[in-house]
Order: sequence, then structure tokens, then C-alpha cells
Amino acid sequence: MELVFAVAAAVLLVVVIGVLLVRRRAPSKGGPPSPTADTAVAEGSADAAVAEPSTVRPEGLGGRIRSLFGSGVADPWPGFEELLVRADVGPATSARIVADVRERYDAGADPSGLVRTEVASILGRDEPLRLPDDGLGVVMVVGVNGSGKTTTIGKLAARFAGEGKKVSLAGADTFRAAASEQLGVWAERTGAHLVSQERGADPGSVAFDAVSAARARGSDVLIVDTAGRLHTKLPLMEELKKVRRVLEKAAGRPPDETLLVLDATTGQNGIAQAQAFTEAVEVTGVALTKLDGTAKGGVVLAVRDRLGVPVKLIGLGEGAGDLEPFDGEEFAERLLGG
Repeated sequence: MELVFAVAAAVLLVVVIGVLLVRRRAPSKGGPPSPTADTAVAEGSADAAVAEPSTVRPEGLGGRIRSLFGSGVADPWPGFEELLVRADVGPATSARIVADVRERYDAGADPSGLVRTEVASILGRDEPLRLPDDGLGVVMVVGVNGSGKTTTIGKLAARFAGEGKKVSLAGADTFRAAASEQLGVWAERTGAHLVSQERGADPGSVAFDAVSAARARGSDVLIVDTAGRLHTKLPLMEELKKVRRVLEKAAGRPPDETLLVLDATTGQNGIAQAQAFTEAVEVTGVALTKLDGTAKGGVVLAVRDRLGVPVKLIGLGEGAGDLEPFDGEEFAERLLGG
């Protein structure tokens, strides 16, 4: 019997304590609620971040450069070069920037501002797409599979259509499964005319027919998709050279633009890609894709510095309107500031 009374008393005590705790945590009328344990932890974390600013990583390449030079390091130059390499600028171009900035740097100067000047110098003036005012303009698009080539073609078609141009598309990538189907989806979205053949057909034949069909329809622009990988023993670059020769013969002149679609996240692999395509088909410009917050994009500087190929377009998302002309000043801001 005593045990039963003891258990009952214990239960009653627990209930009373629970009620008191609930009343203590309940907000008074018109007053703010008492902070919970979670909010107290969050506020404590915020206070800790304010109390120890040295633990906060500076945002953007420019902030990291200023932090490095303001840290009192006796020789900041090796660390400066490492920051550039990590931003995908590449060893050779990074070394050039470091040498030029070091020559002009004085104590108290803003190293980030000097880097911005170097970036502008390397990029040079912005170069828009060059297409004829009259007649059919031909744009050949190259790049490895997975770089966003087909999506870039669709966005470019949407851009031209928005400018009032009549657009034709050529599905000369006859090796990749579903390549023509994907291009067909973009043709429907943008109102473009698609010229394609069955999978495995000769890409040169598709290109030749596309020029003839685009002229017959009175198109202003023909955008030609090409293979990014072949499933045969024929080297990719030889196939692209052939397509370019066919386009030149059919149009009576080389393509007005040969755009290399380059994934901004590929880093230094992008330089090797750019060099190989440039040597094969005389690339006139780069369309940089996937520059959407995670990509560092420094490969732009390396390609421009080492190969002399300008970036003409950048893709910032997946939407049809997410393709913009390259703006060197905006790129420098993105690279250094965020």
C-alpha cells in the first residue's frame, strides 16, 4: 500500500512540474515569446560569429586577395598565385597576372583593384557575334558531349527569334542517341525549322541539305549542331573538319561563327578542349555554360590569354532566356566579387 502511495505521489509531482514549465514558457499577452533553446543556440552562434570575425571566410576572389595582403604575411605572392590557380585561371595565366600586379604594387594599394585591371586587359574589348546583315548567316557549334551544347543552341535560337530573325537548325550530330529529338524540342519552342536525318547518317550530308533548305525558306540564321563524341574509329576532329568544309562549300564561305561551348566547371580541362577544337575548326568564340554560382570561371582568362579566343556568350541557367552576350566588366565583378 505504501508503494502505491509513493508511485502516485511521484506521478503527481511530475505533472505539477510540467504545468509550471509550460506556464513559464508561455508568452504573456501582447509580449514576445520567450526564446527557445533552438533560438538561443542560433543567437549564440551569431554572437560567436560577430565576436570572432577572423573565422569568417571573405567572399569572392577579391576579398580573399585583400585578406591575404592584409594578413601581415612577409611574402604574399606565392599565396596570391595559388588563389588564382584555384579559381581556374590556370598556371601560365596566373603567373602572368602575378608578375604584372607585383610590378605595379605599392604598399597600401588595393591588390584586388590591380587584378581587376589585369583581367580587363586580358579579356580586351567585348566581341559580339558577327553575322551578315543580308542573306543567310551560318553558325557552327562545337563542344564535347555534356557541355550544354544542344541547350545553348536552343537558347541561341530563342535569342535570334526574339530579335525577329527566321531561324533554321541542323542536326548534324547523327551519332548521339536522341540528339535530333532534343534539338527538335528546341525547334518547337522557338519556332525554328529543323533539318535532320536518321541516326547514323552522314553529318556532312545533313549540313549541306540544311544550307539549301535554310536558303529556300528565307532563313536569316542557320545554327548547326555537331557531334561531341563519335561511336566509330573516325577521330572526332576529322569529322568536324569535314562538316566545316561542307558548310563552306554549300554557303560559299566559311561559317560566320564557329562557337565552342565550354562548361565553366571543367577547369583546366577546358583549356585543352579549347585548344583542340580551335586547331581543328578555327573557333571564333566561346559560349561559356553553367556559370551559375558554383563555377569559378577563371578558365575564361586562360582561354583568352593562351589561345586568343574571345568569350561571346554566357549561360547562367536552364531557361530559354538564360543566354547573354559576354560582358567583361560584369565577369570581372563576378570573378572578384562573388
